[in-house]
Amino acid sequence: MSPELIGVLGIVALLVLLSIGTPIGVGLGLVGLAGLALLITPEAAVVKIGVVSFETISRYELGVLPLFLLMAHLCFAAGASRDFFAAAARFLGHRRGGLALASIGGCAGFGAISGSSLATVATISSVALPEMRRAGYAPGFATGALAAGGTLGSLVPPSGALIVFGIIAEQSIGKLFAASILPGATQALFYMATIWFLCWRNPALGPRTERAPWRERLPALRRIADVLLLILFVIGGLMIGWFTPTEAASVGVVGALILWAFRGGFTRAAFAGALASTLRTAGMIYVVIIGAILFATFVSVSGIADQLSRLVLEVHASPTLAIVVMALVLLLLGSVLDGLALMLLTTPIFLPIAESLGLSPIWFGIFLVRTMEIGFVHPPLGLNVYVIHAMAKDIPLGTIFKGIIPFLIADFIHLALLIAVPALALWLPGVLGA
Repeated sequence: MSPELIGVLGIVALLVLLSIGTPIGVGLGLVGLAGLALLITPEAAVVKIGVVSFETISRYELGVLPLFLLMAHLCFAAGASRDFFAAAARFLGHRRGGLALASIGGCAGFGAISGSSLATVATISSVALPEMRRAGYAPGFATGALAAGGTLGSLVPPSGALIVFGIIAEQSIGKLFAASILPGATQALFYMATIWFLCWRNPALGPRTERAPWRERLPALRRIADVLLLILFVIGGLMIGWFTPTEAASVGVVGALILWAFRGGFTRAAFAGALASTLRTAGMIYVVIIGAILFATFVSVSGIADQLSRLVLEVHASPTLAIVVMALVLLLLGSVLDGLALMLLTTPIFLPIAESLGLSPIWFGIFLVRTMEIGFVHPPLGLNVYVIHAMAKDIPLGTIFKGIIPFLIADFIHLALLIAVPALALWLPGVLGA
C-alpha cells in the first residue's frame, strides 16, 4: 500500500474508534503507533512513542496548562463561579430577555476563569436556568441561550482549547489569547443581538423582571471586581509581554490563592480537592496531547497533508473557498465528534493547507476553535445541550435543540464574518506586538 492510502485508512480507523467511544488520547495514540509501524518499522514506532512522550512531558511551556487549570479550580473554591451571572442579572434583569442577556455575560465572565465550554454551561445553567424558569421564560429560549452562551468558554482566554492548539501547532499562546479577544466579544454581542431580536418579536419569550436597586447592584459588582482584576492582570500581562505564558499562569495561581484567602473559606481539604481535580484533568489532557502528536507525526510521514496542499494549489482554489470547504467538513464532523477530538484530528491535516495558502496559523487557530464551538450546540451531538438536559430533564431535547436554531444562525453569520475579515482576529495581536 502507498503511504497516502495508509494515511487515509488511519483517519478512517480513528473515526471508527472515536465513534464507538474510545478515549480521544488512546484512539489518537493507537492509530499513530499502528500507522508509524506500517510506514517505518514497529521498532522505530515504539522508540518514537518514548521520545514523543518524554519530550512532551518535559516541555517547559506545557506547564501553562495545569497552572491555568489550578487557577480555575482555586477561583471555583473561592466562590467566584456564580457571581458573574448574579452581577449581570442585577443590571440587565429588568429588560426584555434580561436574564438571558445576563446569562451570556455570565458565560463570558466565567469562561475567562474556566476556559471550558462544558464547565461554563454547567455552572451558569445551574444558577441562571432556575431564575429564568421562575421568571416565566420560554423553556426553549432559555436553554438555547444558555447552550449557546456556554460556547464562549472555549474561546475567551485563558482557553484550554487554544492552549492545546498552541502546543500542538507550536504557536504562541500569548498571540492566540490576544487574537481571541475580539472574536469572543463579537460572538457575545451576536448572541445578545439575537436575544434582543427574539424578545422584540415575541416579548413573552423573556418577560421583564423587577428592576434591582443600586444598593443591590453595587455589591454584586464588587463581588466580581477582584476576579476581573486578576483576569485582566494575568491575561493583559501575558498579551503585552510582561509575562511568558507559564509565568502568567503562575501569577494567576498565586493571585487566586490570595483572592481565596481574602474571600474566606480556605481549608486544607478544599485546597487538596482543587489540586486533585487539576491533576486528574491535566493528566487526561497530557495523554490527549501525546496521542495527538503521535497522530500528527503519522499524518506527516504518510504525506496526506502535502498531497492535499498540492491538490489545492493545483486546482487554484482561493484561500476563501478552501476555508469554506474546511468549515463545512468541520461542521459535518462536529455533528458526530466532540470538539477536542475534532480539533486534534483535523489540525495536522488542515493547518499545512492553510499555511500553504498564505493564511496565518494564529487566525486558523481562532477559526478552528470557533468552528469547533458550533459543534457543542450542533445536533445530533451538541454536548452543551445534553449537559442542560441532564439538569432539566423535564425539558425535551427537541425543545432545547429548537431553541438553539436562532443562535446557530448567529454562529454561522459570525463564522462567515471571521472568514471574510481575518483582521477580526489578527488586528489586536498586531497592535500589541504579542
